[in-house]
Amino acid sequence: MLDIKWIRENPDVLDNALARRGEESCAELVLAADRKHRLVVTELQALQTVRNKTSKKIGAVKREGGDVQDLFDGISSIKTKMEKLGEDERRLEASLRKILLNIPNLLHTDVPEGLNEDDNVELRRWGTPPSFSFTAKDHATLGEALGLMDFETATRMSGSRFVFLTGLLAGLERALAQFMLDTHTQENDYTEVNPPLLVREAALVGTGQLPKFFKDQYKTTEDLWLIPTAEVSLTNFAADKILKGEDLPLRFTACTQCFRAEAGAAGRDTRGMIRQHQFEKVELVSITVPEDSEAELERMTGCAEQILQKLSLPYRVMALCAGDVSFAGHRTYDLEVWLPGQSAYREISSCSATLDFQARRMNARFRPAGEEKGTRYVHTLNGSGLAIGRCLVAVMENYQKEDGSIDVPDVLRPYMNGLQKIPPP
Repeated sequence: MLDIKWIRENPDVLDNALARRGEESCAELVLAADRKHRLVVTELQALQTVRNKTSKKIGAVKREGGDVQDLFDGISSIKTKMEKLGEDERRLEASLRKILLNIPNLLHTDVPEGLNEDDNVELRRWGTPPSFSFTAKDHATLGEALGLMDFETATRMSGSRFVFLTGLLAGLERALAQFMLDTHTQENDYTEVNPPLLVREAALVGTGQLPKFFKDQYKTTEDLWLIPTAEVSLTNFAADKILKGEDLPLRFTACTQCFRAEAGAAGRDTRGMIRQHQFEKVELVSITVPEDSEAELERMTGCAEQILQKLSLPYRVMALCAGDVSFAGHRTYDLEVWLPGQSAYREISSCSATLDFQARRMNARFRPAGEEKGTRYVHTLNGSGLAIGRCLVAVMENYQKEDGSIDVPDVLRPYMNGLQKIPPP
């Protein structure tokens, strides 16, 4: 959420920032709502001052033996007005907050111009896409031929965008998750967390999924929400807290199931495991001081790249353009892994810095080291390290053999009891 004081001082900057994203201007709407709210607050404060003066006057008149009934009547009238104004103030404050909660984050000046993924800018590549002497198959064809990937049964049970993984493919997915967690905790200084998968609405508001993306979330009958990413649980660790500056950064990682309705993805990636309603992901979250935010984004991106490099999976790093950066994002790098079955690079990780955008929504602050008073908002960052289902897809397609077998990457073999190959069908 943006600072209302900043918006008052920079309405044109806000509208220009929204235009970069392809969004409509809203500064005038915000300022109008803010003025209404502040007028009521000012009137309340004025009445409070009058009430305080009247109360003092009552005491003085009593001491002199005078009649105070008219003064009591005056206070009663003021109290009635203040109760009505108090209701108005709360309503107007809620209305202003609703507007602010739907305004996306400001973008970094280096974010490329553009309106969609076609305008994203490639920064670098790593690895060379494999060359096959046969026509490469996609993961769905490979998995179904192996008898270890069953979309038909999952669809009968749960509908589209679900899958049954069995046997060695289920084991390979588990191996990927364990390998990622071990790398991030043992080499990259992240603390492993096993967080709640069900959260209250405030947690989704805090990270920016609500109210903007209501249609993409799953809600239970008991007013709890299934997390669309562990970013929600891990980032909200700092909600309503004042952390010690000397304890930052906090770096968390978690492997969780994630749940997304994919309401905006109708007709996209309907075959295979690329876009599922339920999927596993290893998430990375950093909570840091503002001065270290940019460096932390580069570090986090490097940690995600490390996983792909250890797996020897070719990828490229993309700087997302203004129209493709997420709602809460200030700046985002996507990692796109090469998928031979599609002859294309596909997203496998997004690493984003949000500045204090999420921290303001969840009231996450820190007290700078050496200071006894005063607090500042933390900066938060999040990234995939990596999406496990898509990583499984990439391993299957890049390590496939002509007979339908799949080699197991060297770094995963210790997690699969030394298995070197998933045998052909």
